[in-house]
Amino acid sequence: MSDSPPSRLSRADKSAQPPRSRDPRSLFVRLVEFLSPGPDSTAELIETLADAEQRELIEPESRVMLEGVIRMATMTAGDVMVAVRRMDLLDIESPYDALLAQVIDTGHSRFPVFEGSRDNIIGILMAKDLLKLQRAPELNLRTLLRPPVFVPESKGLNELLRDFRSTRSHLAIVIDEFGKTAGLITIEDVLEEIVGEIEDEFDEEDGQASIFTLADGSQRVAGDAPIDSVNETFDADLPVDEFDTIGGLVAHELGRVPRRGEYVDLGGLRFRVMLARGGAVRWFKVTRAPDQAEAAAS
Repeated sequence: MSDSPPSRLSRADKSAQPPRSRDPRSLFVRLVEFLSPGPDSTAELIETLADAEQRELIEPESRVMLEGVIRMATMTAGDVMVAVRRMDLLDIESPYDALLAQVIDTGHSRFPVFEGSRDNIIGILMAKDLLKLQRAPELNLRTLLRPPVFVPESKGLNELLRDFRSTRSHLAIVIDEFGKTAGLITIEDVLEEIVGEIEDEFDEEDGQASIFTLADGSQRVAGDAPIDSVNETFDADLPVDEFDTIGGLVAHELGRVPRRGEYVDLGGLRFRVMLARGGAVRWFKVTRAPDQAEAAAS
């Protein structure tokens, strides 16, 4: 009895077989990848970018941005937020003049608004919307509020940036695991993790003055303002031997870079931090120290 011939696939069976997937990469590319494999970790990838910059394959600014994108993937809202104790909030029950003064003093464009307790944030007020009350006092402040966006501390920055873009929001309130306010974060805070510091409404062009008079008569002084200029403006006698700028002098006296809202009394003047970024104070609000102000009034 003869053995049966080996079975063969019919043409129809062959056509039913899934086609073999072809690797679109050339043989040369695959060989290079085999001999010189790419980075296996984030640290190695960042080292590769640094090497590319040294070989002038990418610009330094591009490397910084790429590193920012890589590092941001592991960061959360809690890593970047402004802590609740340093948040500038508006009380819905405050009179218009008090609200306007706070908006002018802090210089932000958006403010969380609370009712009763600071944990009960009921909306976001645009500074420009507050001006509508001046023209139409009959308006109710509540009608000008925009709905707040709440995010958990654990929310990834990549996901948060997508949410900001899709909802056209610029500010979110960060809450902790118990549902209480932990801080706030803005789209600017997220973008600065990629591109570095972004100039804002407090920033001035080079060559412009660094001391300005605010609406309440106090002064806004840049952190890099020369101490000589501060002495001349306020008729003060701050030391100029060790430091050139007022920010350096204040940080030395405090022993660290002060945070927003903190203040230091020096030479009869009170330097309250209005804005601090990048490990330095950008702007101070400067007034007479309480004891000096009382002495001048008596």
